[in-house]
Amino acid sequence: MVAPTYDELSALPAYCEQVVPQGFEDINGHLNIRHYVGIASEGLDESLVDLGIPMQWPNIAGQAVFTAEHHMTYVHELRTGDRLSVRVRLLGRSDRAVHALVYLLDETHQRVSFVMEEIFLHVDLESRKTSDWPADVAEKIDAQIKKDADLPFEAVTSGAMALR
Repeated sequence: MVAPTYDELSALPAYCEQVVPQGFEDINGHLNIRHYVGIASEGLDESLVDLGIPMQWPNIAGQAVFTAEHHMTYVHELRTGDRLSVRVRLLGRSDRAVHALVYLLDETHQRVSFVMEEIFLHVDLESRKTSDWPADVAEKIDAQIKKDADLPFEAVTSGAMALR
């Protein structure tokens, strides 16, 4: 299996575009791990807006998305001043969960920097338990999964997680 290239991934919609600020740098002189995860998570959240999951979903509908699992792969470091973007590929859905790949692209050096594989869940905030995706959201997620399945490159996963 060959991981997707920068050029392949850069054709996907860009989210959370920004420049790495000096304050995000760690003692090693590159982006701190918490910011890789945070930026990837923010980009995933932005990508879900078009699928009927607005940023304020918890406040306006009493529904939320919770992360259940992550697998992270660091490919190339990001440093202060590097431009980055987030790209998202949805892999599959169950009644209550979605499997996704989230990529941080180093736009400055035109390479893949970080890959976060994630399983996230639909949660009813009143019960604080997982629940089935609302029908309209499930339909949009399914359409995006179908669209992403037709991408001309393989979805390389860790093999460490799957929908149940």
